[in-house]
Amino acid sequence: MGEAEAILRHASESGISSLDTAVAYGDSEEVLGRIGVRGWRITSKLPAVPRGLDDVAAWVERQVAGSLARLRVDRLDALLLHHPRQLIEDRGDRLYASLTAMQSSGMAGTVGISVYDPEELEAIVYRYPCGVVQIPLNVTDRRFVESGWVERLSVEGTTVQARSVFLQGLLLMRREDRPASFHRWAGIWSAWDSWVREQSMSPLEACLRFALSTDGVDQAVVGVDSLVQLKEVLASYSEAPVEPPRSVQSGDSDLINPSRWKRA
Repeated sequence: MGEAEAILRHASESGISSLDTAVAYGDSEEVLGRIGVRGWRITSKLPAVPRGLDDVAAWVERQVAGSLARLRVDRLDALLLHHPRQLIEDRGDRLYASLTAMQSSGMAGTVGISVYDPEELEAIVYRYPCGVVQIPLNVTDRRFVESGWVERLSVEGTTVQARSVFLQGLLLMRREDRPASFHRWAGIWSAWDSWVREQSMSPLEACLRFALSTDGVDQAVVGVDSLVQLKEVLASYSEAPVEPPRSVQSGDSDLINPSRWKRA
């Protein structure tokens, strides 16, 4: 817990005030609770509602109450769904009503979803208003920008959080360190490596600058494993715009959707 405590202390001293966690992230909520995170703006995410469960409202309340107890706080800043497709299934209305009930009770400030592709948004947000939407966004995966969704969400007042800004670390790796299963996208890696060298930027800086300078993006969700990593991220922080070449983009789901990597 010492490293985690050092990370939180340095983050706070550096002006960071938001934390992103989830019920599914192992013992992260318990660790954060033991360190003490009162005063932080905390986002947590619910796992999938179990199949065959009838009392969705009671289940949601138990999950949120459990998160609050583990975190040792009285309220979440935002409560998101990790599996938002469940909103377009039979129990969707009940699930959304259960989320908004957490707002009414004061257990959550706002509710939203963490999505994987623009089609999910099309099916959900017009029926179920969301205060926060997390999207994958990086130099290789720009679907939410080019589809117009980032702009639309921003205009509607929705907080847009970019995640996977490093494509699960692939964009930060040296060519020789990338797993063999990703060699079939050698053209993308070659174009990316060449471009960052030409710009005299590190891949870390380029990724952060791209995400944070994208119009309509309010925050970037970045995970760190050590204090050293956090300091590297902070040192690379900049909202100065960059425009990576289109040659590093891809619409191939086997690359841009990490859930498919085992099949890649």
